[in-house]
Amino acid sequence: MKTLIFRYWDRTRSSLWFIPTLMAIVAVLLAFFSVALDRTVTNWLRHAWDWTFTGGAEGASAVLGVIAGSMITIAGVVFSMTLVALSLVTSQLGPRLLRNFLRDTTTQVVLGTFVATFLYCLLVLLTIRREEEVVFVPNVSVALGVFLAVASVGVLIYFIHHVSVSMQANEIVARVSRELIAATCRLFPEHIGEGAPEASRAPPDAEFLDAFERQSRSIPANADGYLQFIDTEALLALAVQQDVVIRLERVPGHYVVADCPLLRVWPGERVADLPVARANAAFALGNQRSSGQDIEFAVTQLVEIALRALSTGVNDPFTAITCIDHLASALSRLATREKPSPYRHDSQGRLRVIALAATFPEVTDVAFNQIRQQARCNAAVTIRLLETIAVVARFAHRPEDRAALLRHAEMIVRGARKGLLEAEDLRVAEDRYRTAMQLCSATGDVPPCPSGQTEPRHL
Repeated sequence: MKTLIFRYWDRTRSSLWFIPTLMAIVAVLLAFFSVALDRTVTNWLRHAWDWTFTGGAEGASAVLGVIAGSMITIAGVVFSMTLVALSLVTSQLGPRLLRNFLRDTTTQVVLGTFVATFLYCLLVLLTIRREEEVVFVPNVSVALGVFLAVASVGVLIYFIHHVSVSMQANEIVARVSRELIAATCRLFPEHIGEGAPEASRAPPDAEFLDAFERQSRSIPANADGYLQFIDTEALLALAVQQDVVIRLERVPGHYVVADCPLLRVWPGERVADLPVARANAAFALGNQRSSGQDIEFAVTQLVEIALRALSTGVNDPFTAITCIDHLASALSRLATREKPSPYRHDSQGRLRVIALAATFPEVTDVAFNQIRQQARCNAAVTIRLLETIAVVARFAHRPEDRAALLRHAEMIVRGARKGLLEAEDLRVAEDRYRTAMQLCSATGDVPPCPSGQTEPRHL
């Protein structure tokens, strides 16, 4: 059930129709309510306050008709502006950013405002009667329609400003960065030193893990697609019911091929009694990756923007540096988070599910590898990469995290020695490298350069 809810909710959030549809429904209800209110208060307003629409039925019809026609025209203009912005941004910064723009609440609200105003005016227009013996002009409803039209003009002005701002590269990168940081806080909620009591449980011994490898049997996937969400609670309940141990063979973000192993079950002889359809129902597959449980997805979005900025066709190192800066923010937070245990136990403390999660070294590889390979001849980006490693190293406490940062610093400086032609650029890069090495070192001493040199080598 959770996977089904996640699949439909993720599709709904990534669509342009959801919020406008809700606003259109509210507009229909508001039209019926305001007309019903008019039927009871119109005569009272005319006699008590002498307040009525001076244009009569014909004037009210003309006003509502003009508003309705204008709103549907502006809605088309807004939709066209949105498509132009999407095409420009995706062509320069990457097609995977289309999902972020479709999920933009401001665009959905603006489009819904114009559609809702159009529907409201259209429905109120149908209630106006012009017969001489029976004349009904919904004064309150007409006044409310005029107010909605004025508000829509303000919304249009704000939308033009919003589109011009949201198309800027720095704003796009910042939006993706916020999504990455939110995913980090959601998937790694515990800070170092504040782990949950389950973290103190000892992992299974090597003998059991060896027996698991030899005696377990796999359950294949029944469909193709990117793994977006895993309902671990459903798998835990299934493992308890069948008295087995389940190990996931895929993590969110991986592409799953039908009939390939999706999970393994121990003891293997109980696979025949395991409901395969129920096991597959705990996995949500889709045509694209999602940030629900996949922290690497937002990282790859920032990396893609940086790679396109470093391409010869764009040649925008400033955008690449901005992406690296935001990667530093996310990696610094990730370094301070407790790594969740891959072992899930039942209420009796028995191991039931083995679910691997993304680690800091793996996320660091995704963040740095392709940018490092593309930027080996770019002094500014290379230097910023080394500075970023130094910043993240201040937050890294685990030895394996520091080792991952050291490894990337060494690869970056090796690439700089081959790619940077200016001696002064290389000197600055190696100076930043030594600073990063000092911060990553457990002792705090400045280690020698990876090539064994004590001084920077000039070309």
